[in-house]
Amino acid sequence: MKKIILLLAIFMTACGSSKPPVVVLPNMLPAATAYIDPSYPTAQVELAAPNQVASGIEVRMERASVDGKNVNADVCFTLPDTSDWGISSASLTYAGVLVQEYGTTLVSLQEPADGVPGLRCDTLTFIVPPDADLSNTTIMIDAIAATPREGEYCSVYMPKIQQALLARGIGIALDCVDVNGVQTMQITSFPPEMTQTQAEEIVYNPEFYSVTGPWSFSFNLAQ
Repeated sequence: MKKIILLLAIFMTACGSSKPPVVVLPNMLPAATAYIDPSYPTAQVELAAPNQVASGIEVRMERASVDGKNVNADVCFTLPDTSDWGISSASLTYAGVLVQEYGTTLVSLQEPADGVPGLRCDTLTFIVPPDADLSNTTIMIDAIAATPREGEYCSVYMPKIQQALLARGIGIALDCVDVNGVQTMQITSFPPEMTQTQAEEIVYNPEFYSVTGPWSFSFNLAQ
């Protein structure tokens, strides 16, 4: 019996004195960094003719630059009214290649005040191959467009839309009515041979909410 107790004591002592397992963490490799090809072009140019005026709107492009695959252009234009205006159609042409997809980044916005036109500045960005020949490059801004704010359909757009319809001999009548406390433009009458949908397509045509150019800017970004 004493032998059994002695063995149990030895066994328990051995278990109690065992050290916890040591966890060995692997050596972490340094995080990978993005590779930037040093051959990617970078250049900037000031435009010789930065101002263009069309349809009563002045557009100014002071500088253009290329950074890797991005061709950037700083563009400012006067605002026709208090609506939310932005560049709605633009393109870049180089070496016979036409690029119509672009991004815009708002730089600054000055609202119209005290008879002084507002001014909006954006950065246009086009993506091109890093080996693109940019020695003869043109950015064409074809149109700017507005997103009317609440109430502006009546205060800003209805008068000029109605005037245009009368000038074209289109018998569509417009009026502003109160809808839940907001003045809302509505079609009150239209020719019998026309459907409501057709009348709405005419009244809400983008031509009434946009200004077309073009405004064209050419430059050389070749290294």
